Amino acid sequence: DSCSPRSIMAADPSAAAAPADPDGPDAVRFTWNAWPRSKVEASRCVVPLAVAISPVRSPESLASPPLPYPPLRCKPPCSALLNPFARVDFAAKIWICPLCFSRNHFPPHYAGISENNVPAELFTQCSTVEYLVAGPPGSPAPLPPVFLFVIDTCVIEEELEYVKLSMRKAVALLPEHALVGLVTFGTQVHLHELGFSELSKIYVFRGSKEISKEQILDQLGLSGGGRPGFPKMTQQPGVQQVNGMHPLVTTGVNRFLLPVSECECTLSTLLDELQPDQWPVEAGNRAIRCTGVALNVAAGLLGACVPGTGARIIALLGGPCTEGPGVIVSKDLSEPVRSHKDLDKDAAPHFQKAVKFYDGLAKQLVSQGHVLDVFASALDQVGLAEMKLAIERTGGLVVLSESFGHSVFKDSFKRIFEGGEHSLGLSFNGTFEINCSKDIKVQGVIGPCTSLEKKGALCADTIVGQGNTTAWKMCGLDRNTSLTVFFDVSPSERSGQPGHQNPDLYIQFVTSYQHPEGQMRIRATTVSRKWVDGSTNTEELVEGFDQETAAVVLARYISLKMEIEEEFDATRWLDRSLIRLCSRFGDYRKDDPSSFSLHSNFSLFPQFMFNLRRSQFVQVFNNSPDETAYFRMLLNRESITNSVAMIQPSLISFSFDSPPSPVFLDVASIAVDRILLLDAYFSVVIFHGMTIAQWRNMCYQNQPEHQQFAQLLQAPQEEAQVIINGRFPVPRLVVCDQHGSQARFLLAKLNPSATYNSAHDVPPGSDIIFTDDVSFQVFCEHLQRLAVQS
Repeated sequence: DSCSPRSIMAADPSAAAAPADPDGPDAVRFTWNAWPRSKVEASRCVVPLAVAISPVRSPESLASPPLPYPPLRCKPPCSALLNPFARVDFAAKIWICPLCFSRNHFPPHYAGISENNVPAELFTQCSTVEYLVAGPPGSPAPLPPVFLFVIDTCVIEEELEYVKLSMRKAVALLPEHALVGLVTFGTQVHLHELGFSELSKIYVFRGSKEISKEQILDQLGLSGGGRPGFPKMTQQPGVQQVNGMHPLVTTGVNRFLLPVSECECTLSTLLDELQPDQWPVEAGNRAIRCTGVALNVAAGLLGACVPGTGARIIALLGGPCTEGPGVIVSKDLSEPVRSHKDLDKDAAPHFQKAVKFYDGLAKQLVSQGHVLDVFASALDQVGLAEMKLAIERTGGLVVLSESFGHSVFKDSFKRIFEGGEHSLGLSFNGTFEINCSKDIKVQGVIGPCTSLEKKGALCADTIVGQGNTTAWKMCGLDRNTSLTVFFDVSPSERSGQPGHQNPDLYIQFVTSYQHPEGQMRIRATTVSRKWVDGSTNTEELVEGFDQETAAVVLARYISLKMEIEEEFDATRWLDRSLIRLCSRFGDYRKDDPSSFSLHSNFSLFPQFMFNLRRSQFVQVFNNSPDETAYFRMLLNRESITNSVAMIQPSLISFSFDSPPSPVFLDVASIAVDRILLLDAYFSVVIFHGMTIAQWRNMCYQNQPEHQQFAQLLQAPQEEAQVIINGRFPVPRLVVCDQHGSQARFLLAKLNPSATYNSAHDVPPGSDIIFTDDVSFQVFCEHLQRLAVQS
């Protein structure tokens, strides 16, 4: 099973091609599928004990349809749900919890249970089941989903027209019963009262100062009495006052948030009349834009009208905030927007204050159960780095593009509202809980969630990400949402004694959430893995290593460390970790690099680390803080398969003499008579070799005798479209030719096996890369030399 010494140079790219569903029926992937029993052995494994889980991956993947009854729970403090790993005594009608070993009696309605008649949650294939949670009889029907659009009008006419076009498509795609609201902002914030259809009625808020939630509600007439210094809202005709107070909050819903069926015409008229912000902009200045106040007003409105209900604030931003809370740059154009260098040197005067503002907004939205989605379309930065907290803590979606007319924005925006097979399955108001065997502790979670601060015996001393809790709030989640949970091994005295050792460990993930159709559901996933004695049995550890998951977990871990630790050197940390891992699990004679080989389960790992070191997650040079924040948010929330594509793009070759096939991510893969398709997740590149480009420019593909050439040109386009259709955010499509200016999108990702230093060895027709970076071959030679050192 061991690889040859050279095989870690370039493992076969087709080996990286994933099977049908690498996440399995439970949508759970472990870095190690066998766990060492002691803390010391766990630290010697180098790669953390972690699990990536997609809590609400598409229900079609479940073995059983949703169960129409509530789940059975173990007695507190355990409270784990009944699952296939429970031991059942059918005669005594008792089940024993595999996590805490408590004995529980089945309730009377399980009286018919027997070996031939078991409920679905005990079937071995039902390790993941979903329960429908019915409210008490007579409880109100669930409220429809709420979409509050916040639109930036400090943009040029052409951009605003693109926004209007996308908004009209979105409103047409929304379900009839969904509630919609509209806030527009520039120098001031305008909240549109959609329920007042006789004429356009707008509440205006000054953009220059921070306003509290109470002041917002007073101005909208949604709070109790008037406040000193504020005009008392006049009573609307025909609405009864209650005890001298303002009309009940329900009227607030009817005034500002209306079902699509009732306000489609009003919205259409409002969009027609919408104009770019009229406030004059002095020469040499930026537009005055009060993003912070606009989001504050939106959050305040939702908090008053629909607290605890699935609601999304969808913000469409066309530039940086320059006024009021959340400012990221001054109005003066001579001051550039902060760069990574400024942040490193503490030379970004607005950064900490803006982060603090968005931290407060995040806390407010999480307590209300609402989501912030941001669609940023601008050539300059808009402040995603500051907003990252609020977007990630609420589980919001984020899309970064250059213009509202770009397909990245238009297609991604439309995708949110689409149903059918491309639906994102947007769910709301989730909570995510973890229960596990006694000897395991939870360090924390990296991903789109917020700690609910539920401390207990299962919390580890060391914290990774959102830690010191076993429950998290997920205001927004969808089919692709993935969380990474970090664990620690903490054996108790008793479990170390022979005879008391349980060979299996159990972890249960319980997610309760509001399904897109409105009803509440509980999904329970229970998984089991083997304990192994790592000091004597490395074979089982090696057999259970998942190199893709390990690469992604390390990428998420170092992204977090780069954000919270000032002097953290990610490249050095990765190199040391890789050397330790190869030293521990490689096969070699001491001090003989040529004898080094790796098991096939590790063979791709050096390649992943090589590409991770060069990726946008580690090398922030040439990226703005907004782009880095954007890349990291997506890395932290996507599935393992998608995240691997971000770290190590895939490359497919199309040519006359062979069917489409994966090739090495290497400059040597370029040839004049080939078309290459690169999937780098955020962009998809179709790269034509020189000869192919010349033939295309001569229009050979239009001649009947060159049908085969026409098909060759079409094949990568079709493949690219398949990738684009299945992905959110929609990737940027780049079509380029060898030696063209846009070829850089491909060259930047390739292994520089041929550089300007070795140009004399390059076969004619292939390419070289102008770089001093080391190639993968040199990287591996160093790795082998250091791993075998005694």
